[in-house]
Amino acid sequence: MKIAVLADDEQWEELINGIQSVNWQRMFSLNDIPPADAYIILSEFDIAAFKNISKPILLNAVTPTLKELNASSNVIRINGWKGFLLRKQWDIAGIINEEAQEIFSAMQKQIFTVADEPGLVAAKPISMIINEAYFALEQSVSTKSEIDTAMKLGTNYPFGPFEWAGIIGLHNIYNLLHLLSLTDTRYTPSSLLKKEAAE
Repeated sequence: MKIAVLADDEQWEELINGIQSVNWQRMFSLNDIPPADAYIILSEFDIAAFKNISKPILLNAVTPTLKELNASSNVIRINGWKGFLLRKQWDIAGIINEEAQEIFSAMQKQIFTVADEPGLVAAKPISMIINEAYFALEQSVSTKSEIDTAMKLGTNYPFGPFEWAGIIGLHNIYNLLHLLSLTDTRYTPSSLLKKEAAE
């Protein structure tokens, strides 16, 4: 099985880590799309570039929905944020036919289909935890390092909230929280998070 991937160096390494049942092909632009059994687009994308492709397309689209993208039925949303690709279980949005299921099986991923909403599932609680950590920092509860340590010790998380923010990218966290806050104020980003995301 051949899967063509458009990704930066970190995402590429995270995605292919230990998976030898796939013939991976790295793409470096959307100008030259090779024939493949599936496509994984983790970097910036133009959905129009895939209008003539009927094979499964796994798209890193944490914030925009398939409906907003006007995506065809072969497009599946995944969470391609750094740190999430290594996970064995992926939350996805889209239609899973037999062909798509074979792709996920070859990649050794267990999938669960969720509603086509911003954030899918896994990104929402991580973003909220990071946001709460920023509120605590704003209130001088503790330092970033101490909050990270407390969260790791108290919850057995692999990373603290500020470490997660560094891996994922604070702009990704802010963009998701901001969008979600337009319909639910509990997602309102802390002012410090907003300030640091803009830097």
